[in-house]
Amino acid sequence: MAYVTLNKSSLKYNYEYLQNLFQQNNMEWAPVLKMLCGNETYLDFVLSLGDEQICDARLANLKTIKKIAPTKETIYIKPPAKDSIEDIVKFADISFNTEYLTIKWLSEEASKQKKTHRIIIMIELGDLREGIMGESLIDFYKKVFELPNIEVAGIGANLNCLNGVMPSKDKLIQLSLYQQLIEAKFGKKIKGVSGGSSVMVPLLMKGQIPKGVNHFRIGETLFLGTDLFENKTIPDMKDDVFMLHSEIIEITEKPVVPYGNMENNPSGEKTKINENDYGNTQKRAILDIGLLDISKVDFLIPTEKDLKFIGASSDMLVLDVSKTNKDHKVGDVVSFKMSYMGALRVMNSKYIKKELID
Repeated sequence: MAYVTLNKSSLKYNYEYLQNLFQQNNMEWAPVLKMLCGNETYLDFVLSLGDEQICDARLANLKTIKKIAPTKETIYIKPPAKDSIEDIVKFADISFNTEYLTIKWLSEEASKQKKTHRIIIMIELGDLREGIMGESLIDFYKKVFELPNIEVAGIGANLNCLNGVMPSKDKLIQLSLYQQLIEAKFGKKIKGVSGGSSVMVPLLMKGQIPKGVNHFRIGETLFLGTDLFENKTIPDMKDDVFMLHSEIIEITEKPVVPYGNMENNPSGEKTKINENDYGNTQKRAILDIGLLDISKVDFLIPTEKDLKFIGASSDMLVLDVSKTNKDHKVGDVVSFKMSYMGALRVMNSKYIKKELID
C-alpha cells in the first residue's frame, strides 16, 4: 500500500521558523491547513504548535478544527456560497467576502445565532481571482458598515493563485492605501491588512513589505519550505515534511517501444515513438499508485537520482530504474517529495494511508 508521512520535527521546525520571522517583523500570520484535507491526526499535531489563527477553504475541515480545538480562531478563506451561510457563521469566526448580498446573508444568519460575524473584504490587485475593484471599495464598505452583526476585521488581497501575478512592494502599498482611505473617510480603524499567501514570504525576508500590511496566510511555505519567487526551498527551512512512499509491485526488463496497434490511452494521450529506441530494453518498475491519487507525475520529485518517469495509468506508476545505483526488487519502497499540488492531491486520496512520524 502507498502511504504518506508527515514529519513532526520538520514541521515544528518550519512552524517556529515562520513564527520567529513574523514576530521579528511585528506581523501576524495564520497557517493555512487545507493541505491536510481534514486529517484529524495531522490537524491535532499542527493545532498544538501555536496560538495563531487557522485558515482553510473547506468548511468540513473547519468543522473538524473546531471539534479538536473549539477556541481556535478560524478563517474561511474564500467567499461563502449561499447554502453554506449557516455553517460559515457557526464554524468560521472570520470569512473572506466580495459580494454585498453574501454579507447581507451572513448578517441575517449571525443575528439568528446571536453572534457578530467578522469579515475581511478582499480587494482585486491584478490576479483576477476574488476581490472587489478598488474604485468600488468606498461605496461597498459604506453599505457593509450599516449591516448589523457584521464587523469588518480587515481588508485583504490575493495574488499568484490564478494567473500567476506576483506580488510587489507597489501592489502592497496600494493595498495599504486602501486601508488609509477607509479610515480617513469613515473614521473607523481597519485593524488587519492581510497581504497574501506564501508567495509573500520572500518579500518579507528582503524587507519589502510596506508599513500597514500586517497579516499573512501561509500554507505552502509552512509545509514545503518553498520560496515561490525562486521555485526552490528557502535555505533555512525543511522540505521533507511530507513524503510519499510507494511499493514496487513488478520489476521487469521490457522493450522501450510498445508493440501492436496504438491509439490514445485512457488519459487521451498517444505515445510518441522514437525510432532510435527500437530494439532497446529498460528495467521497468511498477508502483502501486496512479493518477487517481497523484493527478500528474510532474507533481512528484524522486528522492533517488536517475529514476525516470515513463508514465502512469489510473492505479499504477511506471518508472525506468535502469540507470539507478540501487538494485531494486519487488517489495522495495520508492519515496518522493511532492510539489504543493502533488501533496494536496495525495492528501485528498482516501486510498493513501497517512502516518505521523518523528
